[in-house]
Parts: sequence; structure tokens; C-alpha cells
Amino acid sequence: MYQSFQEIIDKEKSTGSLFWEIVRDNDCTEMDLTKEEAFLRMQAMYEAMKSADASYDASLSSASGLVGGDGERIAVARRAGNLLCGSFLGLVMEKAVKMGESNACMKRIVAAPTAGSCGVVPAVFLSLEEEKGYSTEQMVKALYVSAGIGGIIAQRASISGAAGGCQAEIGAASAMAAGGAAFLLGCDGETIAHAAALAMKNLLGLACDPVAGLVEVPCVKRNVIGAVNALTSADLANAGVRSKIPPDQVFDAMRSIGKALPEEIKETGKGGLAATPTGLAFKESIKGF
Repeated sequence: MYQSFQEIIDKEKSTGSLFWEIVRDNDCTEMDLTKEEAFLRMQAMYEAMKSADASYDASLSSASGLVGGDGERIAVARRAGNLLCGSFLGLVMEKAVKMGESNACMKRIVAAPTAGSCGVVPAVFLSLEEEKGYSTEQMVKALYVSAGIGGIIAQRASISGAAGGCQAEIGAASAMAAGGAAFLLGCDGETIAHAAALAMKNLLGLACDPVAGLVEVPCVKRNVIGAVNALTSADLANAGVRSKIPPDQVFDAMRSIGKALPEEIKETGKGGLAATPTGLAFKESIKGF
């Protein structure tokens, strides 16, 4: 597993291999797979994302009753042209919420990198495929890029809300999606790294404060900000904007911030939104659901 973006950037420059190929080759080594086997394995992940999106059921609610149906509400507003963000970002918002709701309703999803942040990468990727007409092969390559970024974050910082706050879940997913989107735009490894860093910088310090300790409120809606943030970060990087703090240092900062966050806002349900009067009332009302 690569420990830094710089390792991949240097290898890309020295070998001429693309970011996704470097990640795939490492996957082949770790999993003892051929290139073809590894690619099919990643393609299955992408197909599972598509299947989860297609099987969304607006009639379902989570066992707690806190989540369900909002994805369809966004879809209705989008089709009616009632969203300020427009049709494309509306589609991204819709898919992000639908995937998060499906997770809360115990349907099959892909943790990317976690269940609580499962809507970010699919919302960005599926919407881009639908809007821009990218092939399945291109999308799988982009997913390799995202997986490589997730691996670096896991090595340098954390992808656990309990350990690093929601920056480690929605923040990490947003960075992964941003890098994958930058790849689809034709960006090189250095630009991909900056897209990921820009996305993470926007979400540094995000609290993990789930109401009643469930990955529902505010988690599902946070997938929207993670997805939209990923797209804007990819566009910034593709336009030539660079993070003044080098990408690897951004994720080092993420690690230090995660360690500094009080335990009350690291998935304990003791602080933040979970500790509001309404949050506590929800917790009491669904106790033992």
C-alpha cells in the first residue's frame, strides 16, 4: 500500500504508468491477482454501486424512522426544475441521499470508504457517467484512483469516524471522489492529488455527531456536501488551482486534527447535534427500536 501521493506521482513520472495503473498493480501484488482478475474485481464493485442506486426504494424507512424517502423528494424537485443547483448537481444530490438512505435501510451498498459515507463516490461517478457518457472501463479506472486515495488516507490518517471524526468518513470519501473525477477529466497524478487535497481541506475538523449513535442524522445528508465538494475540487484542480499546502501534508494535518477532536464529537453520540434537545429526544423516543 502506498504511503503518500508523492510516491505515486514519482512513479507515474518515472515509469509513464497512469495513477490508476499504479494502484491496480499494487492491488495485484497484495491480492495475488492477474491484472485482468483485479480489474474485474473492481468492476464488480462499480456494478454493485450501480445496482444499489437502481434498487433504491422510496417507500422504505430505517428502523428508527429517522431516514427514508428524501432521495425521491430531491428527484421530484429535480425533474420539476425546482432546484437552484440545476439538473446535474441535483442528480448528484439525489444519488448521494438515496445511497445513504439505502444504507440506513439495510440494503446492499459499497462502503467507500465507509458505510456512513457510501453515497459520495457513487453519486459523483454515476452522475458523471450518466451526464458525460464515460464508458464502464473509464469508470472502473477512476474507481481505482479513488481506491488508491482512500488507501493513502487510511495509511496517513484514518477512515474511521470514531478515530478521526466525520472528516475521516465524508472528508475521505470526498477526497476519493474528487481524485477520481479529476482522472476522468484527464488530469495527471499531481493534479489528482491536489483535487483530493482541496476536497479534504474544505472538510477538515468535521464532527462525527450521529443522533442516537445511528449513522443516519446528520450522516445521510452529509453525503451531499461530500459529493458536491468533490466536483468543485476536481474542477478547481483541473483549472490549475493548487493547494498551497502539499497534499500529503494536508492529510497529515487531518490526522493531527482527528487526534485533537474531543471524544464527544467522534461517533460517541455525546456531543454536537446528538446532544441537542431534539437529538436527545430522538434518542429517547427510539430507544430499543
